[in-house]
Amino acid sequence: MATTTNEIIVLNEGYSYMEKDDDSVMVANCTCTLIKSHDCNIIVDTMTPWDGDLLLQRLQESCLSTDDIDWVVSTHGHSDHLGNNNLFLKAKHIVGTNISQRNRYFIHDFSIAPYRLSDTIEIVETPGHTLSCVSVLVRSSQLGPTGLVAIVGDLFERRQDIDDERLWLDAGSENPTVQRQNRAKIAAISDLIIPGHGAPFPVDQQLKNCLMTQLQEQSHISVPQSSD
Repeated sequence: MATTTNEIIVLNEGYSYMEKDDDSVMVANCTCTLIKSHDCNIIVDTMTPWDGDLLLQRLQESCLSTDDIDWVVSTHGHSDHLGNNNLFLKAKHIVGTNISQRNRYFIHDFSIAPYRLSDTIEIVETPGHTLSCVSVLVRSSQLGPTGLVAIVGDLFERRQDIDDERLWLDAGSENPTVQRQNRAKIAAISDLIIPGHGAPFPVDQQLKNCLMTQLQEQSHISVPQSSD
């Protein structure tokens, strides 16, 4: 990808935790992210249907309306990640690996190639949490000339789930083995990760090595670690 200025704004920082008095209930909402580019504007994960007013307010604070959004990306099909997609009727929508506008569906095989929204923004498949999860990879000069931001939905719940895997396993994983593979893969190429239910966090070599070690221990295969 060529390098350009893509402004990345977290409109809502996600969260997830078990309800204090009822461990059968998880309280959760997703991180909602805006990408302002020179040639398109993108919303990633639109929160729950009860967050419409909040989303409209945050867009207004960024000097945009719903009609200014060119793409809506839901990293997967859970309700807290697509609850306000209906606000963006002029945009094309990507929900997991489905691409559509109105009643027209555009065929793309994510297993062969990413889906490019621009020269500096692409959608890649990252299954695990669900089998159709995707992540958004954005080149941003906010992180330096070749900085890469990965907006990953629930591939990562939050930074703490690298030290405590129960956080992402308990949140549900349709294929933990594949999710571990994609966690390590995305971390290996990223400078910053925006997770599904927490604050953005930088990716350093120690974090990359930790994820590769977890993958090796679970899969019993040899995975070489890189060093600084």
